[in-house]
Amino acid sequence: MTSTTTAHTWRFTSLGGFTQARMESAADFANLEHLDQKLWAALACPVQGLAFDTRTLSLLDQDGDGRIRAPELIEATRWCTLHLKSLQALAKGGEPLMLEQIDESGPEGALLKASAEQILASLGQSDGALSVADATAASAALAKGRFNGDGVIPASATQSAELEVLVAEIIDALGGTPDLCGEQGVDQAQVDTFFEHAQAVMAWNSGATPELLVLGPETAAATDCLLAVRAKVDDYFARCRLAAFDARALAALNRKEEEYLSIAAEDLSVTAEEVEGFPLSRVGESSTLPLVGPVNPAWAERLQALLERVVRPLLGEERESIEEADWKVIQAKLLPFDAWRGTKPDTAVNEVSQARLEELVAGTLKEELSALIAKDQAQNAAVNGASQVERLVRYHRDLHQLAQNFVNMTHFYSDSERATFEAGTLYLDERACELVVRVRDAKKHSALAGRSKLFLAYCTCTRPQGEKMEIAAAFTDGDTDFLIVGRNGVFYDRDGKDWDATITRIVDNPVSLRQAFWQPYKRIVTLLEERAAKKAEARAAEREKANQDMSAKLSAQAKTQLESAKAPSAGAESPQEPKIDVGTVAAIAVGLGALGSLAVALLGYLTGLFSLPFWIICLVLLTLFLAISAPSVILAWFKLRQRSLGAILDSNGWAINGQAKISVRFGRTMTLVSELPPGAVVDSRDKYADPKNPLPRIGLVLICVAFLYSLLNFYGVVHQVSDGRLGQPSSSLEAFAEEMQESVESTGTEAAPSTTP
Repeated sequence: MTSTTTAHTWRFTSLGGFTQARMESAADFANLEHLDQKLWAALACPVQGLAFDTRTLSLLDQDGDGRIRAPELIEATRWCTLHLKSLQALAKGGEPLMLEQIDESGPEGALLKASAEQILASLGQSDGALSVADATAASAALAKGRFNGDGVIPASATQSAELEVLVAEIIDALGGTPDLCGEQGVDQAQVDTFFEHAQAVMAWNSGATPELLVLGPETAAATDCLLAVRAKVDDYFARCRLAAFDARALAALNRKEEEYLSIAAEDLSVTAEEVEGFPLSRVGESSTLPLVGPVNPAWAERLQALLERVVRPLLGEERESIEEADWKVIQAKLLPFDAWRGTKPDTAVNEVSQARLEELVAGTLKEELSALIAKDQAQNAAVNGASQVERLVRYHRDLHQLAQNFVNMTHFYSDSERATFEAGTLYLDERACELVVRVRDAKKHSALAGRSKLFLAYCTCTRPQGEKMEIAAAFTDGDTDFLIVGRNGVFYDRDGKDWDATITRIVDNPVSLRQAFWQPYKRIVTLLEERAAKKAEARAAEREKANQDMSAKLSAQAKTQLESAKAPSAGAESPQEPKIDVGTVAAIAVGLGALGSLAVALLGYLTGLFSLPFWIICLVLLTLFLAISAPSVILAWFKLRQRSLGAILDSNGWAINGQAKISVRFGRTMTLVSELPPGAVVDSRDKYADPKNPLPRIGLVLICVAFLYSLLNFYGVVHQVSDGRLGQPSSSLEAFAEEMQESVESTGTEAAPSTTP
């Protein structure tokens, strides 16, 4: 939608790093369709997972796709414009809806007003105030009633055993239609279709003349036996005719001997494909087909069924074979039945017996069921009116709240309201996290939510009753040293129910500049601890291996000594002393010399450094300290100013139109760190506390005193105050620089290692 110029003047406010339209007056809602959608905070949101009335969301979701889009919200406000005298109520929200607010100038408005009055009358209320609960209860009562206006009759609404059976038969044959009460029923179109199919099947059944049913009820089974061997019998008689024409074709018509030899080399079965392809019996000049005896074993059972169900009943003779003329007679009697059977209507009513169909068509059940459907449809106006009243009451109460979470994000940035996407509060690690959203797949959600630059902890929440859900909580204050996978907390949802929460996944991002400042040193300590632990494990493994090797060596030596004692060798040589490698001694000497030179150089530089005034040394160390932390702090500074809500909601199916930034100041309000209540009295005496070591404090005081003394001495203050008895006179910065340069150069010259061999 593009922007449209109207007479309405919009008011905007800057929240979360983008300008948001304010929805605070009736004119704002009336002109919502003219607000450029590029200025909306969101363009779409899911129906599920929100702390919002799901019934209202389902009414807004006109296309039933599970998402609310900007056009659907615009259509809802336009519908309210047609049925309310003023939209000022939408700007405030709440309930109840006063009947005097309904605009009854149009035909739909008059129906709404009448339906609302009827609902209040049924409740015995005369104050003209209709609540959401009353409208919902009335609409649900009509929907669950026997006649609810949808034109669908379930079996329970017939109040007749015969009609219940008929409804069940129609549902079995054609499928049911959902009724507003939730049961499966039938509508008029299904009733008409069922009886049309029933009449078609009956008309087809009427064509079953005695000429077709030559064997009565057994005609169908006999025809199936005929069709099972028809092609093979035709093939046999055709071969016989060819053999009668020329006897030289007999060998080819009966298959060659080589084919039998190849089959005989394998495991035989009567259903083998090779055998099944052979003729039914040995082909000769005579056109007689034996049905028992020397026949193809793969076809023996089917030929036996043909003999018992077709040949003997039709030919009336006790025979075990047929001629080609007999075969033609049999086909002439049964194939017409097969052709008639192929014209049977293909409907689900075929499963109903002929007698039942005749009973239904001849009876009055169809008219009785159609009368119930017509009576149900007559209630459509009342039921539809009640549902429209419920829609109006819900829009009157909820559209204001939805607008503050869709057109803008006022509730999210409010001090007193909570956004619809906020699931509750997570208590963990002495903090309460307010920015918590429900997620379906933590792994998939974190792939995009990491771009929010927020520290996110994904938790699996469970309850003793077996309920389970996943959440993502943003930590925006405090530190993250002890936020690790496996930690447990308690989550309270918007309904006040408590859940056991366990961290399962973490998206690591800085929480504060203070944390970023100390992060490098914490990482160094962690790295050292990990390396020390690995070295300790390696040493333990080495000691274990050494002990095992020593045990094996001692066992081998004991065995050798035992064998030597049993069989002493006459020419055994005494063990030689190990020789010292001169190259090894030289390498050790060179290494010690290099280490000594390095130590002398470092000592020289440190001597030059500590020859400087103490305050200069402190400034150098402080500068080094800051240089280590500066990269982490600078990176955290940028990330903290890039934190946004958009990536978290986009991962949940929203279409956020702006950044929705979370500033450092606002972030502190989303995570509340534990604090003592005002006026709390704390007894600081802890009998189990470790005794405090005074040395760090004494050392800090001495360092501060030395720094101050060095600084005052550098500027000659100590010399002046002590009348020349202490300190040195003040010197210029240029002279100090020259002295420092000379000191460093002299120190470097003295500490330079000698290159003379």
